[in-house]
Amino acid sequence: MSDWEVWAVIFLLMVATFIARSGFWLLGHRVQLPPRVQEALRYAPACALAAIVVPDLLLSGGVPDVSSHNPKLWAGLLAIAFFLVRRNMLQTIFFGMAVFTYIRLGL
Repeated sequence: MSDWEVWAVIFLLMVATFIARSGFWLLGHRVQLPPRVQEALRYAPACALAAIVVPDLLLSGGVPDVSSHNPKLWAGLLAIAFFLVRRNMLQTIFFGMAVFTYIRLGL
């Protein structure tokens, strides 16, 4: 790609990102989403978080690793169990990181 093509792609991606992120802000309340779409959007943050975390737990160096030697998987499973008991997200994060560090360092 030539320099001008790279800059054109960067500019077009900038415009597309601006339109996508500012669409609802610019249109305000003139556009109403159907109730079914609004209900589905309630789950978007959880889905995005799962899409980031789950591959990190299950992959090691880009290769699936669901063995008992995967410290991230063990820490994730124990953190899920901790959350189901305690129902406190901040404590779960600290617990999961402590378990991961403990397993990784082999203490």
